[in-house]
Amino acid sequence: MLLSEMVQEDLIKVGLEATNKWEAIEELVDLLIGSHELRLNDRSEVIDAVYAREKSLSTGLEHGLAVPHASVDCVSDIIATIGISKQGVEFESVDGKPARLVVLLVIPKGKFQRHVRTLAGIARLARNQTLRDRIYEADDAETVMQAIYEFEENEASA
Repeated sequence: MLLSEMVQEDLIKVGLEATNKWEAIEELVDLLIGSHELRLNDRSEVIDAVYAREKSLSTGLEHGLAVPHASVDCVSDIIATIGISKQGVEFESVDGKPARLVVLLVIPKGKFQRHVRTLAGIARLARNQTLRDRIYEADDAETVMQAIYEFEENEASA
């Protein structure tokens, strides 16, 4: 599944306010609730699951990307949200650098294997310096989506 198939503009927060990964996770879960992708009643289940996953092994990758994720019972399909931090969020990343692009994935329990390719695709997006720069420089969610669409289109035709 492509990132553009999971995220729309109202699920992108340019100007993530979080100063650490725990705040970033909560900020993005709250964005999912505010956009009616998650019910308020499911907030603690999702946060607890993502926290537990993060405590077992950090999802901070390289190139300023973090992909916190967890499998939960309260969703029937994968949902995603994106946060972009100008200053970066400490995420215990593999390369030791703060995460500037945080992609939160909430995955239905029992369907994680189906979404391993989705995680790989997100990591591939982040390895592209031009795309990262466009996302970091974006002033709004529309610009972020346009950059993602164009990248995925170019990947498909390559």
